[in-house]
Amino acid sequence: MISRLLPPVALPRTAVGFAAAGLLLAVGGCGRSPEPGATAGSEMPPVIETASGVEMVRVPGGWLEMGLADGPADDAPVHRVRVDSFLIDRCEVTQDLFRRLEVSDPSRFQGAGLPVERQTWIDAVRFCNLRSWLEGLEPCYDEETLACDFSADGYRLPTEAEWEYACRAGTTGRYFFGDDPRELRRYAWFEGNSARRTHPVGTRRPNPWGLCDMLGNVAEWCHDFYAGEYYRVSPADNPRGPGQGDLRVVRGGAWNTSAEGCRAGLRQGSASVDDGCLVSDAIGFRCVRRLPAGR
Repeated sequence: MISRLLPPVALPRTAVGFAAAGLLLAVGGCGRSPEPGATAGSEMPPVIETASGVEMVRVPGGWLEMGLADGPADDAPVHRVRVDSFLIDRCEVTQDLFRRLEVSDPSRFQGAGLPVERQTWIDAVRFCNLRSWLEGLEPCYDEETLACDFSADGYRLPTEAEWEYACRAGTTGRYFFGDDPRELRRYAWFEGNSARRTHPVGTRRPNPWGLCDMLGNVAEWCHDFYAGEYYRVSPADNPRGPGQGDLRVVRGGAWNTSAEGCRAGLRQGSASVDDGCLVSDAIGFRCVRRLPAGR
């Protein structure tokens, strides 16, 4: 786990140049080459590469019908929200990235291409700050108060609305590929095909916006506190969750989740926020960034 925020370290000269420029066009893939993707409901967003060599997708801003009409009580009511454009990691954060950035890796399932797991929410936040420092960006999180500066240009966890918007990728079904759970094995590592472990990222079909493992493999931390009644009072413009709580939101389901539990709109809250004794080998994360000025 990351026990403290590390100070900035020197990047190779070329990487510093990339950081100053902000972004690069992507030239490779995350993990293994994914299987052919689903037919996109909208134009495929561009993929860029960061100074750390991580692929991110530029998600266009827009509207989302958030929630489930036929799900648990905390998934209702279905409500319309708007999110601004943002950048999101194409794949879940991997153990390979942890090793390249010289961060200790407590994951149960070890392997360079596997997603990092056994991360508390605070571990994920600290990693976001470290990744920001290493690329010369302004960290988003105050590590004393855990407050997030959404105006900073560094990395953070996605809000719950951003996560669902990116996962659905313009679709409205139970899953981003439709309503038939029998198709899930093409797009996700879950209870029905995972052999009860994680798998290298990017080895299932991506969603229509090219994002891999949004469902299954590991569930993903979101920025928001979790509250069962939040959808009843959520603002329509860039909602960021309630102001306080004991749990944080996790989304997407994991290697040990049923097909029903991997639905795009399904919510969960986890108590493994700051207690290393409660960490789960089924929870990881991916990072987002606001778009640089002028892009």
